[in-house]
Parts: sequence; structure tokens; C-alpha cells
Amino acid sequence: MPALLSINVNKYALLRNSRGGNNPNLLNAIDTCLAAGCHGITVHPRRDQRHVRFDDVPIVAQHLADNHPGVELNIECEDHPDLIDMVQTIRPAQCTLVPVSPGEVTSDHGWDLPREAGRLQPTVDALRSSGIRVSIFMDCQPEAMVYAAELGVDRVELYTGPYAHGWVTGNNATLETLWASGAAAIAAGLELNAGHDLDAANLAGIRDMPGLKEVSIGHAQICRALDVGTTQSIGELLVALGWSI
Repeated sequence: MPALLSINVNKYALLRNSRGGNNPNLLNAIDTCLAAGCHGITVHPRRDQRHVRFDDVPIVAQHLADNHPGVELNIECEDHPDLIDMVQTIRPAQCTLVPVSPGEVTSDHGWDLPREAGRLQPTVDALRSSGIRVSIFMDCQPEAMVYAAELGVDRVELYTGPYAHGWVTGNNATLETLWASGAAAIAAGLELNAGHDLDAANLAGIRDMPGLKEVSIGHAQICRALDVGTTQSIGELLVALGWSI
């Protein structure tokens, strides 16, 4: 079965926040994405609340439970008590822990393991004890996957930013490193997600990666939607992953 497609709706919220009010309506955007065929919804609340806000998250979770039962919610967040408490209250299907650097425009690196394992371990344990699947954002470093497994996480999400850049510039080494990292994760007993700067073109390089469970796409989807609409943009991503629509 091809990897599942989770749409990150942060940029819909960013557009809403830029003007105030409730347009575009985040729940309507989610409905449109799901009607187009995506399999899950991702939100990434940040403490500056520049796109999906804290108060959006329980509303999104309840909307999915009421109107789209079985659709998974993935909450991406940093390891901060306010965010982890919220995740434990909502209990989404999956929480993806992502490191954050002050002033970053977007996520641009994975966890530094084993150096940061000590700080992550209590959070991983708490989330898993709440019945939440835990994924952590990781750079494509095959040798680091065993340290992720030692934390007891369920999945790693491979940071595909360098791969996406390599796809454009013809740097095949980034593809080789990505595949090697995926193989190392599977060998360590982990499940595999991927995300960042993925689009309908560069999905061709990873769609057949053994063990790939899910890709998360946000920025590229909404950029393409400006040209062809949300429904077609998601359809193109599904076809690129190998789904029939």
C-alpha cells in the first residue's frame, strides 16, 4: 500500500490570521482536503501562534472526531510543557516531536541524538502512556536511528528538506542518504514517516521507500492550490504517491 498523505493545514491558518476574522475557515479547509482524498490532518502549533493557534487544536480534534471518524490527527510540536499538556488532553493518534530554534522560519533540523535523549525521554514516556503514537523529527543520519529506537518512540519522521533541495540541484547523494536512513530506521524496529518540502515532483524519489507509512505536506500543497485549487493539488500528491483517484 502506498504511504498515507497527511495534509498540514498551518498555512490555511496563517492566511486567516494575517487578516483577522475567520476566513479562510480552518474547518472548511480541512473538510475540503479530506473530500479531496487525503488520509490525515497535521497541525503544528507554535508558541508564537503565528499559524494554527492553541485554541484551534481542540476544535480541530473535535471536528475530526464528529465528522471524520477514523481520520488521524497528527500534532507536531516542540517539547514544551504547555504543548505536551495540550497533546495529552486531546490525545491525537500521533504526536510528532520537533526541535525548535529561536527565530526559525520553519523547522530545519531534527533532534540531536543521543545528546538530547535525556530531555526527550520523559516526554516520550508520558505521551506513550497516554496511548499516543510518538514520532520524532530526525535528520537523515543512518547511524542516529538506533538512538531513536532506544527512546522507545514508535516512528521517526525523516527531515526531507535537504533531499528536496538535492532533487532540484541533481545531488543524488541526498536521495541515497535518505534511503539509507529509512533502512536504518526499519532495521532498528521503527516505523517511518517523512516530511518537509515534499511535492508532487520529488515524491517520485521516495514513494517506493520500504516501510514508508506517511508523508506530511503543507507548504507545497497550498502553493500549488493557488494555481489549481485544493482538490486538484491534493489529487496530484496522491497520484505521485501511487494512489488511484
